[in-house]
Amino acid sequence: MPVSPKTHTSRTLPPPFIASEAQRLALAREQFFEEGVRPSGVVSEGVIQSWNRCLQAHRKPSEPVEFDLVTRSRIHTAQTRNRTLLDVAAHDLRQLQALLAGTRCQAVLTDGTGVVLEVIQPVNADSFLFSRAFRTGVNLSEDAVATTAPGLVARTGQPCTVRAGEHFFDCLQTLHCAAAPIHDAQRKLVGILNVSIEAQAFGFDAPSVVILHAAGIENRLLQAQAHEQIVVHLHTLPSMIDTPMEGLIGVDANGKLCWCNDAAARLLGLPQKNPMQDRARPASAHEALGITPTQLAAWSRHREPALHRLPNGLALWLRARLHGYERDAASFHLGSVPAADMAAPPASHAAVAVKESASPPPFAPAQPQPPATPISLRAADRQWIAKTLAECGGNVSKAARILGVSRGLIYRHMERAGGQAAPARVAGAINRG
Repeated sequence: MPVSPKTHTSRTLPPPFIASEAQRLALAREQFFEEGVRPSGVVSEGVIQSWNRCLQAHRKPSEPVEFDLVTRSRIHTAQTRNRTLLDVAAHDLRQLQALLAGTRCQAVLTDGTGVVLEVIQPVNADSFLFSRAFRTGVNLSEDAVATTAPGLVARTGQPCTVRAGEHFFDCLQTLHCAAAPIHDAQRKLVGILNVSIEAQAFGFDAPSVVILHAAGIENRLLQAQAHEQIVVHLHTLPSMIDTPMEGLIGVDANGKLCWCNDAAARLLGLPQKNPMQDRARPASAHEALGITPTQLAAWSRHREPALHRLPNGLALWLRARLHGYERDAASFHLGSVPAADMAAPPASHAAVAVKESASPPPFAPAQPQPPATPISLRAADRQWIAKTLAECGGNVSKAARILGVSRGLIYRHMERAGGQAAPARVAGAINRG
């Protein structure tokens, strides 16, 4: 039986430059499992802890591995529970499949426990491990197959890489794996994206590829879960908005900061481990962004990002969008909004709206604006919908996507403005009204 790694520490590993990576890992395994020497500096701390857990569970590296399927009911439950994840992940998984088509890599998407939900591309039938391990319903958790990248992510919620010799079981030492987590709006681990290759090392930066695509899936999932919320997109560069690198936060009509992704937590100075449960986090979007929900709702009418100075002093490019709100956008507001606020981001916050292709202008003091004649929210909505319809050439679907509302809402406004009239006539009738 292997000696506990905490009992013997008299020997140390040789300097890393005297051997290849495979030789260093082989020596680390030998000294850890046979003599209890902790291979710090050669093997990652996460892998060492996983090895310890496997030994405490009375597992042996020489054991054969059975990639057993979980029960049919569990597979059905996992796929049903993760239907939204599977739907929003489809686009990024297709992209990943195209990227990996010329490699010998295999990618899978699992649920938060490590059960395979979807195999991203056809498994190489010649691969002994892939043909058995990468099937829908196979459990890749640490309890089932010991130390693997998906198993470590399921334990820690953090991205990781497990090289060949770092796998606990001897029979898995031909694999190299990289995995990254996918969290929902409650920061619960709901998915794991894993890429593996057999019999050779990755020929590219696999961890970066996996992390990037997992972030893209997570961002889509967060927005899909944002019901009747304002989603704020933010980044230091306007060209990074709508990419996997953007920061995202969700704000409700009361101004509560409901959720944020890791990129937003870093930019806003929030704790990354679980920013929504930390007592020191900002209680409201106004504390985090320096913008009220009313102003955010007004900003949601503008398609281009705007430059804004945060309370922490950092200037970021922001864009706000209403999500899952089928009623009038104006009903999201907490009170009456001046026409000037409906037309442009508040000048008092030094926000400058520009197109992504344009060079960001320098900061300048806000210029005094002449007082605008107040109009009703309903009239402002009609004017904005008519303007957007005109810009889209009367294409209701395109206008609905731009405004972030349903097509039914636009049709109702058109009916109020003139029944079945053509969009151009409707726009003219609204402007004249």
